[in-house]
Amino acid sequence: MLILITNDDGIYAKGILALYQELQNLGEVIVVAPERERSAVGHAITISDPLRVWQVERGGKFFGYAVNGTPADCVKLAVNALLEVKPDILISGINHGPNTGTNVIYSGTVSAATEGTILGIPSIAVSLDASHAENPDFSYAAKFTHKLAVKVMEEGLPKGTTLNVNIPYLPEDQIKGVAITRQGSLKFTDTFQMRTDPRNRLYYWLTGEKIEVEPNGEEEEIDHLVLRQHKISITPLQYDLTDYKLLEELKKWDFDL
Repeated sequence: MLILITNDDGIYAKGILALYQELQNLGEVIVVAPERERSAVGHAITISDPLRVWQVERGGKFFGYAVNGTPADCVKLAVNALLEVKPDILISGINHGPNTGTNVIYSGTVSAATEGTILGIPSIAVSLDASHAENPDFSYAAKFTHKLAVKVMEEGLPKGTTLNVNIPYLPEDQIKGVAITRQGSLKFTDTFQMRTDPRNRLYYWLTGEKIEVEPNGEEEEIDHLVLRQHKISITPLQYDLTDYKLLEELKKWDFDL
């Protein structure tokens, strides 16, 4: 089995190292990841600048390939240039912090997995709900990802579908199960703080707070709320953004040209 792993926290992140080490006994693992953190770049790709690739060692041994591009760049480059055969599975992560609600639109972690899906590879995005932890332990998240990867290879995924996985940052014995969820409506307010640099030039820094807009009684079905229940959230995502219900309604409109 050929396993491609990538992330948006960068090739030197702790989460991707834990994933790499955990998956070694599952198959051949190839790492192609950004050379630095590229969080919240979404599905951006590089079209006006050259992409450069170099080998990276961790622990004195070859670890993978660093790319001066986005997570989606890494997947495209790996599949279309660096690898001789298409990977059997792609796993993006393990991200330091959750990717739930509208965050999945901005997430480089989810976008890398989505790119894998576009290229016809069963793909999983994995995140650990550990935003508050400076040096989180990714071992259980990696262990669960291993189990899920085996399941995905056994069962397969529908064409066009990516699994977005969010894991509570808790000891293994406190995880209460797995919930199959939908993407919630969690989002952030956008607040820009105006500041002045040492040369007296103005700049802006994006900050904000979480806003939850969820219907009552559906906590068991929503990604970020399931994490509060100490459960792992697995959400099937599709890159086809068509609103099929409205599509049929629009066909009834009279466009008088």
